[in-house]
Order: sequence, then C-alpha cells, then structure tokens
Amino acid sequence: MKVPLLDLKAQYASIKEEIRTAVDDVFDSQYFILGPKVKELEQEIARYSEISYALGVSSGTDALLISLMALGIEPGDEVITTPFTFFSTAGVISRLNATPKFVDIDPDTFNMDPEKLESAITHRTKAVIPVHLFGQCADMDPILEVSSKYGLPVIEDAAQSIGAQYKHRKAGSMAEFGVFSFFPSKNLGGAGDGGMVITRESALYDKLQVLRVHGARSKYYHKIVGGNFRLDSLQAAVLLVKLKYLDSWSEKRRKNAALYNRLFAQSGLIERGIIKTPVEAYKDSGDRNHHIYNQYTLRTRSRDKLQEYLKEQGVSTAIYYPLPLHLQECFKDLGYLKGDLPEAEKASGSVISLPVYPELTDEQQEYIVEKISGFFK
Repeated sequence: MKVPLLDLKAQYASIKEEIRTAVDDVFDSQYFILGPKVKELEQEIARYSEISYALGVSSGTDALLISLMALGIEPGDEVITTPFTFFSTAGVISRLNATPKFVDIDPDTFNMDPEKLESAITHRTKAVIPVHLFGQCADMDPILEVSSKYGLPVIEDAAQSIGAQYKHRKAGSMAEFGVFSFFPSKNLGGAGDGGMVITRESALYDKLQVLRVHGARSKYYHKIVGGNFRLDSLQAAVLLVKLKYLDSWSEKRRKNAALYNRLFAQSGLIERGIIKTPVEAYKDSGDRNHHIYNQYTLRTRSRDKLQEYLKEQGVSTAIYYPLPLHLQECFKDLGYLKGDLPEAEKASGSVISLPVYPELTDEQQEYIVEKISGFFK
C-alpha cells in the first residue's frame, strides 16, 4: 500500500470545478494583484477568525515580517520566540537586525513553555512570538499575562493553525497580531505562496496597509519604507473556495487523529512506552484545545530507522523539525550551546509526523499502525 504524507490531488478533485470557475473569473477580470477578490478574502478571514481586520500578504513569512515592522522592531531589539518551529519565525527577526531569543518548549504540546517566558525578558525585549505548532494553540493566557506585565506586544504565529481554538478563542485573535500561512500543504492551502495578518486594532491595521505597498499611502508618495507584500487575486480566489470546506476538513483530521489514538492504544505501543501520541491540552480544566492537526506528530525511539522502514513499506512521513533553531549554523553567533534548551532538543530527536489529511482512509491508517507495530516487535 502507498500512503502519501499529503494527497492534494484528492482534495483538488473534490472541488475542481469550483476552483476552475473561480480562476476563470480572475482571468476574465484581469485584476491580478490585490483587488476585489483579496478584499473579499480578507473580510471572510476576519469573520472566520472573529476579529476586526485582516490583511492579505504574499506569504506566511511576510505576514510575520510585516507584523514586526508595524511594531517598529529595530536593530538591537530582542524578540522572544520558540526554538522548535519553522525557520521563518526566527528568520524574520534577524532580517530586521533584531535578535531572536529562545525559550524552551512544553514537552507535551511542543509549544512555548509559559513558565520560562518571564525569566527571558530583558530591557531589550520588544515583542513575543508564540507559535501554535502542528495545529494546537500555545497556552496563551499566561503568555499574554506575562507579556502585558512588561508592556510587550504579542504576535501569534498561527501559520499551521487557522481554525484552532484556545478556550473558545480562535487562533490568531488573542494578541496584537495573528498570522496565517496559505502554503499549499497547510489546512487552508493556496495554489502557491500567500499569507494573512489579522488584528483588532485599527491603528495597526492602517500601518499594515501602508507597509504592504512599499510604505506608500498614495501611489509614488512614500511616508515610510515598506515592502512588496501584496497577495494576488488568483490565490485569493482559490482560498475563498477552500475556506468553505475548512472546518469540515479540519474535523476529518480530528477524526483521523482519534482513530490513530485508538489504534495505537490497541497496539500496546503506548502502554509499553514505545510511542507517545499527540496531547490535546487543558483536559483537566474541562476546556480542551480545539486541535486541528495540521500534523499528527508522534514521539518515539529509533525515529530515523522507523522513518526509513516506513518509507520501504510505502508510507511517507516527515520530521518537523530535525534541528532546533538555537543550534542552527546561521544562529551560532547567538551563543547557544547543545543542552541549553533540552526539551526542544529532545523533541527534534524523537518526533515523526504521520499522514493525517482529510482523505486518508481507515484502511490506510490501520496499515500504518500495523507497520509501526511490526517495526517495534
């Protein structure tokens, strides 16, 4: 049996005619950059996220970058974030000649450990970027409490988590900014790069609008230095079609995750301590996170050998992420050493993500768990 990590062809087949019609409408209009489709998408994302404003931009990376620019992050400033995330979260900080400062993760959720945040704050700290990794929100209440205590704005990196919820609040809606990525592999993926910034504050939204078009409020008159961060109409048209299906697709991912949990429990691998399945946080409080499973990520021993074995059995997997950011070569000048952030380092050596896309069948999941069980016999 062949099981891909993600089957975008199956998703496209189910909405092909709608996508073709939407793309034809854009070509008929010949309005390719920003325009009515982008404005419509912004309005729909704002409504979906239960927030006031949304601004379409060229990628999830640029959504982070423009948010930092809007906050006035400058050379020499520090921005606190997590070392266990995609590179862009820290890369955008460095691009502004500011300094990424990393705090370790919670070993259960893989997200920023709020208990470690306050001790990382210095007089140079100007912002905090928690990441809602793999489709589950970070523990935002204590993060927001500490950040507010020190007057620090917060950017929610929700690139993997549109539609996720934290105590009945939508991912991205709880801080000064929330950012989304529409990279094709995301739960809401476009036909190329694209991103979105959401905010409640009109002054911040106004600044984002200016920064998106090279810092010009009127064409050719530049008040500040911005960038070319525009979202194109073709991406907006595709995303407007897909947005209608997002919640149902996310629910199918949740059902697939629940089936994995049952199958692994039945296999005895959890009881034997061989694997650890994903944790949905806040169960004890009765207010469990709404995890949307952009990834279904296990922790296990012999991870690399398991991945190679599954590849031989026709099962595609991924490792997000094999080297934490504080140990990346490009950040060696920050002075971090191996052992400084042990939970992130342990996660990087033990995580493996399995297929969890909506079109995945029960038979495919049973096959995957059977093969993993066989590997550990």
